Amino acid sequence: MERATRTVAVWIALSAMGIALAPILWFPFLGTRAYPGQHMVNVLAGVMLGPLSSLVVPFVVGTVRIALGLGTVFAYPGGLPGALMVGLFHRYLTSRFSRPELRFLSALAEPVGTVLIGGTVSLLVIGPLIGSEPLMNLLRGRGPVGALLVFWSGWAVSSVPGALLGYVLCLALSRALPERFFEPRA
Repeated sequence: MERATRTVAVWIALSAMGIALAPILWFPFLGTRAYPGQHMVNVLAGVMLGPLSSLVVPFVVGTVRIALGLGTVFAYPGGLPGALMVGLFHRYLTSRFSRPELRFLSALAEPVGTVLIGGTVSLLVIGPLIGSEPLMNLLRGRGPVGALLVFWSGWAVSSVPGALLGYVLCLALSRALPERFFEPRA
């Protein structure tokens, strides 16, 4: 029961952090609302909760942002793949390192999930499905490859700084609370 309670507590804390920062840290980009705070929280969730359990946090944050008018439907493909990728990279690759500087490099997988996977799904699937005029104009004007490069670069402006901030927070938390969080796996 202790593990389940800890998981729920981390879901609540990280979701609350993501929601609290939402009105402050977003910027508009081609019909989306880019939010670096989501990517920071994704890194913490992926490292602390693992790949599947971490998906709760971007889902809750995205849903509340949409309900408050601070996000769009793109919050889901912009958040879920990043948390999943961090969790997978942390669980299967970087958690084996004993040095925190290496152990938390899984943070760099967040932009891979958000930009490459989420950005592609957003531009080529969700945008056309909902008839997003800015995205449709981008696709018509530049073609799929050119549009992807523009869209990916815009989402990277949000994802990369958020992931780097998440990396720094992981390092700080591992130093401040070494016995409580982020213990290396055997």
